[in-house]
Amino acid sequence: MITRSTSPSAARLQEVAEGVFAYVQPDGGWCLNNAGLVVSDGRAALVDTAATRVRTLALKEAVARVSPRPPAYVVNTHSHGDHTFGNELFADDAVIVAHEAARAEMAEAGLHLTGLWPGVEWGGPTVTLPDLTFRDRLALHVGAVRADLVHLGPAHTAGDTVVWLPERKVLFAGDLVMSGATPFCLMGSVAGTIDVMARLREFGAETVVPGHGPVGGPELLDATEGYLRRIQELAAEGIRAGIGPLEAARGADLGPYAGLLDSERIVPNLHRAYAEARGATPGEPMDVGLLFSEMVAHHGGLPACHA
Repeated sequence: MITRSTSPSAARLQEVAEGVFAYVQPDGGWCLNNAGLVVSDGRAALVDTAATRVRTLALKEAVARVSPRPPAYVVNTHSHGDHTFGNELFADDAVIVAHEAARAEMAEAGLHLTGLWPGVEWGGPTVTLPDLTFRDRLALHVGAVRADLVHLGPAHTAGDTVVWLPERKVLFAGDLVMSGATPFCLMGSVAGTIDVMARLREFGAETVVPGHGPVGGPELLDATEGYLRRIQELAAEGIRAGIGPLEAARGADLGPYAGLLDSERIVPNLHRAYAEARGATPGEPMDVGLLFSEMVAHHGGLPACHA
């Protein structure tokens, strides 16, 4: 069970392999993301930042405790502000890297996330876009450690990047994988994410650092796929019954996935699955505002963000 402790002081830097760390922010709910750090031969690379200034400063302090230098690279696994708003606090020392679609999404979205939760003390972020983008695959060398940045197609968003450390058998999965929290395909693809899970298994990772929630292993890939296959089943049932995604969500039996955090994400996930069942291609643009508003209606109000 994930403890609902959301203070920045609850975050922990966990060494998951030699020189490889996961920065885990409980409880992994809305905007409480994880980051990663690779340190080798006096060099460092950071995977994602954090949502608010206070949380990013806490991350910087944690990094400084184990790295003799500031990170030379910051990799954004995708465009969402909880993973990118802290870029500005590392930009003086680091090259910021992301998939080309993620950069475009960041530029388009701006600070939209802050408007969804105006009660959060965001700390006045500015959007700091990536300096370097890639299309399919890019290798970073952090001292003796190779980090492969890989884009596998639309999944959580159109521009997801995973960071694979082959010598350490560690996979930083970003929000393609969430541990104890509901997967989220509002801007991506249900079918695409399922396909990506199969491809991620081929890496042979022993440790999987999710975008939210506790570190795990390959079982996190299985849980993500299992949940999304259940979403596909519910979509097929809803289409046969002639009901829409919102109504289908209200009566849905999620079985072993019913206890995941942020269960209201079922609504946009079902919208994606309905569209794909009717022939939409993975990652096809949809009305994000409508999908989010229906999720809020299903939840009975805006979900809590403890960032």
